[in-house]
Amino acid sequence: MTIATDTAGRGPEETSRERRPERPGGRPGTRRQLFWVVPLLIVMVGFLAYSLPPYLGLDPTQSRLPVHESFPPYYVLLVTHIFCGSVALLTGCLQMWPWLRQRHPRVHRWSGRLYFFAGCLPAGLAVLVVAPMSSTGLVGAVGNTMLAVLWLPITIAGYRAARQRRYGEHRKWMIRSFALTTSIVLNRVWMVLWIVILTPSLDTTYVGDMDALIHDATLVSIWLSWVVNLLVAEWWLQRGNRARRRARAVAARA
Repeated sequence: MTIATDTAGRGPEETSRERRPERPGGRPGTRRQLFWVVPLLIVMVGFLAYSLPPYLGLDPTQSRLPVHESFPPYYVLLVTHIFCGSVALLTGCLQMWPWLRQRHPRVHRWSGRLYFFAGCLPAGLAVLVVAPMSSTGLVGAVGNTMLAVLWLPITIAGYRAARQRRYGEHRKWMIRSFALTTSIVLNRVWMVLWIVILTPSLDTTYVGDMDALIHDATLVSIWLSWVVNLLVAEWWLQRGNRARRRARAVAARA
């Protein structure tokens, strides 16, 4: 199984079973890839370094999220989601690295298996249970549940495409999957941004209630984090399709 970008991926007209394109070593773009791969890894590691410590001791009293004592499996499922989601974030970065796929396909395949079986699949199944019990209320619960409902089938579709050697489709599904995987990171960015945006209304709309302001910022960030990520991924994929169509049209006229 292979999960990641395939820069030679083709559009809908590709055959159902296509050969993996050969890539020469030492491509000129390899160094340029580091300019986004390294910062991406740094951001993910930094996010996990901040987010994971309260859960490493498996102590429910240290959880940053309210623990539903009336539902004993809740904390176990929450920790499963957090730990497996962390695996998905790190292995997903590797899967998005074209150089790794081209020069070390075996590492790429094993990393892809980890992304699917130890990352997205268990994390997605766990969040399907815990998301409806979100402390943010109905709006937040629906947003998180919809994220999980999309995340699982999109990732499974990418895995199946790879198993069937439909690498162009595999690439597209996994770009969408990684966009949803990283939504948790962008969630924090959106929340800070909306706290800043709403703060001028603290004394008027919120009557000085900072908790209410943060609650609203949290709800907005839950939805924006995955909706915007998915829209950007779709824009990127469509942009690539248009570029390939233009290139074929130019070649046909030559």
